[in-house]
Amino acid sequence: MVTAFSVAATAQPKKQPHTIAPVGIIKGLSDEALLETVQRQTFRFFWHGAHPVSGLALERSNTVLAEHYWDYINEAWDEPNFSTTPFGPDAGAIGGTGFGIMSTIVAVERGWIGRDTAVGRLIRIADFLINADCYHGIYPHFMNGRTGKTIKFDRLDDAADIVETSYLLMGFLCAREYFTGDAPREKYLRKRVDQMWGAANWNWHTNNQDKLFWHWSPNNGFDMNFPVWGWNECLITYIMAASSPRHGISKEVYNGSWAGSKGFRNGNTYYGIKLPLGNFDRGGPLFFEQYTFQGIDPNGLKDSLGIDYQEQARAHTLINRAYCIENPKKYKGYSEKCWGLTAGDSYKGYAAHCPDTDLGVIQPTAAISSMPFTPKESMQALRYFYEEMGDRIWSKYGFTDGFSIHHNWYAKSHLAIDQGPIVVMIENYRTGLLWKLFMKIPDIQNGMKKLGFQSPWIK
Repeated sequence: MVTAFSVAATAQPKKQPHTIAPVGIIKGLSDEALLETVQRQTFRFFWHGAHPVSGLALERSNTVLAEHYWDYINEAWDEPNFSTTPFGPDAGAIGGTGFGIMSTIVAVERGWIGRDTAVGRLIRIADFLINADCYHGIYPHFMNGRTGKTIKFDRLDDAADIVETSYLLMGFLCAREYFTGDAPREKYLRKRVDQMWGAANWNWHTNNQDKLFWHWSPNNGFDMNFPVWGWNECLITYIMAASSPRHGISKEVYNGSWAGSKGFRNGNTYYGIKLPLGNFDRGGPLFFEQYTFQGIDPNGLKDSLGIDYQEQARAHTLINRAYCIENPKKYKGYSEKCWGLTAGDSYKGYAAHCPDTDLGVIQPTAAISSMPFTPKESMQALRYFYEEMGDRIWSKYGFTDGFSIHHNWYAKSHLAIDQGPIVVMIENYRTGLLWKLFMKIPDIQNGMKKLGFQSPWIK
């Protein structure tokens, strides 16, 4: 006999998950189970490790000392740092928050957190940003997650950062495409995204030239004088800037300071692999390929110059791996399963690790976030990091930021811009979820057509 109590109990709506329990090292996982485990635990950085007031992704999980962030970065170049100001506890990362928003979509799709719970978090972030420091619709690199005030990167870089803003809005546009329900809160979130997308004045950052400038400040104007030259992580910035329905840049701006720059093309062959783009010897840090291609699908993507972006992404990744296997500096630990040079923490500050700047430090995000480009090689590295290095680098937020077997150094820190691509790029490898959301947006398709791109997604 079914009791009234049991009937009432089964009639209750299913409770939405809102917490994610961390796990340790589980031996013998299948590839799919391992990918799921790494994604889920890495997402905890954005869910359980976010700023408690705003919900912004913290730049890092630890605290460093820096009057301006460059003070910490430059420790890698042996510059003394006697700063006494802590950087970390309230430092929200604008670009990292965009990556976290994309990760939140993955979390809902995979059932780690509830849909309504996720929407509530994204509304909290959006409402905070609506009232935070903003300059012609463009946000700063770092923001105090408690007050909404800009945290200076340095003396001149004290306001608008168009590159970080492009990552943020890439994330929000994906959220707008995913949360399309009729529930009032989802409608409210979409309205907030529309407001931010419409307000961002990309064209302001041309300074009436055929260039797109990275920074602007009400105190310093365009004194940074730093055009966004290619090739690097900023292709998404030009696509977002061209796609804006209200403040879009022209193709002449793209030609003037991106595709037309001296550092755009490469064309050299390394380890038998031709590298189409970039002026770095053997390619720069791997985040060059990973940030833009969280939203932009490189498969079948070509520009008016005939560049194949899937070829670029795969070539750059394989060259980076081949360099680590060659290991010309003879660092202990480098191998075919232990590779990946990109920007992140090291035993002496923060550095953009690459073949030109090789300090013997491996960032797990480098190989793992290359999963869509080099699935076999990246899976080999992922399994090594998890099963053989896990006792030193696996934590409640997934893998720590970096390690050096040679220097017996293992980071305790996690960085938003390294954690986010792990979740998103694994998902793009598994299902293409974020590519499907972002590439179908009419504004984005219009902007890409304006810049001369061809893609199976572009109608």
